[in-house]
Amino acid sequence: MARKNLRFYIAIWMGRLARFAQRMLGMNATYFPGRLAIKLCPDFINRIDKPQTIIAVTGTNGKTTVCNMLIDILTENGYDLMNNRAGSNTNAGIATALLSYATIGGKAKKKLGILEIDERSSKLIYPYINPTYVVCTNLFRDSIQRNAHPEYIADIITSAIPKSTKMILNADDPISSRLAPENERVYFAIDKLESDLEAPQNIINDCRICPKCATKLKYHYSRYHHIGKVYCPACDFTSPTPEYLARVDMESGMMTMELHNKAEQFELVSNSVFNSYNQVTVTAVLTELGLTPSEIQKGFEKLSIVETRYSAAEARGVEIITHMAKGHNPIACSCVFDYAIHEPGKKEVILMPDDDINHLTTSENITWAYDADFEKLNHPDVLRVIVGGIRAEDYRLRLLIAGIPSEKIFTTKDEKDTPGLLELKETDKVFILHQLYKTKAAKVAKEDILKMLGEERTV
Repeated sequence: MARKNLRFYIAIWMGRLARFAQRMLGMNATYFPGRLAIKLCPDFINRIDKPQTIIAVTGTNGKTTVCNMLIDILTENGYDLMNNRAGSNTNAGIATALLSYATIGGKAKKKLGILEIDERSSKLIYPYINPTYVVCTNLFRDSIQRNAHPEYIADIITSAIPKSTKMILNADDPISSRLAPENERVYFAIDKLESDLEAPQNIINDCRICPKCATKLKYHYSRYHHIGKVYCPACDFTSPTPEYLARVDMESGMMTMELHNKAEQFELVSNSVFNSYNQVTVTAVLTELGLTPSEIQKGFEKLSIVETRYSAAEARGVEIITHMAKGHNPIACSCVFDYAIHEPGKKEVILMPDDDINHLTTSENITWAYDADFEKLNHPDVLRVIVGGIRAEDYRLRLLIAGIPSEKIFTTKDEKDTPGLLELKETDKVFILHQLYKTKAAKVAKEDILKMLGEERTV
C-alpha cells in the first residue's frame, strides 16, 4: 500500500462530499464518488487503507448471489463487515465502497470486506486491494463485444492476482479451476447427479480440447456446457480433486458435505443446480474463513434468493415465477430455460431479453442468442412463448430457428403488453424470464397477471 499524500486526502474528502450530496438527492451514490476519487488520485485504491481480510468474488454467473449470501450469513453470525452490495463492481465502485467504510483520514473502519469484482476490472483492482481470498464461481462466454472468450478473461484475472492470495475455485469448471496456477488453492464441486449426461449437449462448449495437449476432452459426467468432471484420454489433465464435495439431493432438498471429517447436512435454498453451486461455494468460503457448520446452517435457515433474481406468487392455481435470465449471457439463459421446462405442469413463458437504453437502442448485438439454447423451449409443456422488447422480432426469428411453431410465438415491442398475450386456460405456471435491467418490468408484469387471475378465467 502506497503512502497517503495531499492528492489522496483531497480525493477522499471530495469523494465523501460527492457521496453525501448524491445521497441527499436520493441517489445511490455507489459509482460517481469513487470515480471522482480516482480521477483526483489515480492510485486511490492503492493508498486507502483496506480491511485486514478481504474476500473477493468474481466469475461470469453467480457472483452477486454468492456475495449476498456471504454478507447475510456473516452478518447473522455477528460479523461487522464492509461490502459493495449496493453498487458497482468495477474499480470506481470498489473505490466508493472503500471510502464509504473509511474515516476521513482514510483508515479502514472494518476488519472484514466482501467485494464483488467485475472480471474485466481485475487489473485495476486486485494488485491494490491484495485480497486474502479470491473466489471464482465459473467462467463462461458472456457479453462477447466486451469480454471476447472466457480463456481471455481467465488470463486477465490470473495476471492480476497477487501471489499471496488464496484461490477458492470450482473443480467442475475446467476453465476457472486453472486460474492463478502458482497460488495456494482449494476446490469445491458437486458430485454426480441423476440428471447428469455422458457428454455436453448444449450449442456451445468453451472448453472442448485439453489445455495441455489439445486432444478432445472426455467427461466422466457432464452437467451443462463445459461444467462437469472432465479428463483427457491422451495426457494427465483431469478435473482437480475438490476439498469441498457436495452431494446434492434435489428431491429431498438437502445437500451433504464433508467438513472437518464429518458429514454435515444443509437444507438447499433453491431447487436449481446453479443456485446449488452458489450454496456450495458459500459453504466452502465460510469454512475457509473459520465458521462452524452450525454457524453456516444458522445462516442458511434465514436465506432466500433475492427477489430481483427470483420470485414466485400464486393465484387461482396458477404460479407466476420471475427469474433473471441474464441477457448477452447464453449460459445463464440456457440454464434458466432448462430449469423452466423441467418444472412440472403446463407453462407459458414471457421473455424480456433486451438490454436497452431508454427504449431507443440496444447496447450490444444479439449474436449471443444463437449461442443460447432456445431449443429447450421447444417442449410440449410450453404452450406459448411471448417476447417483449424493441428487438422482439429478432427473437421471434431465433425461436423459429429453434423449431418452435409460429402459432406458439407472440411478440410485442413493449414489455408492459406481454401479460395481455397470455392465454391462461390450461396453464399451471407462467415464467417471466427477464434481463438484469428488466427487473422492474418483470415485477409489473407479475402484478398484472395476478390482477388478471383475480377475475374469472375464460374457458
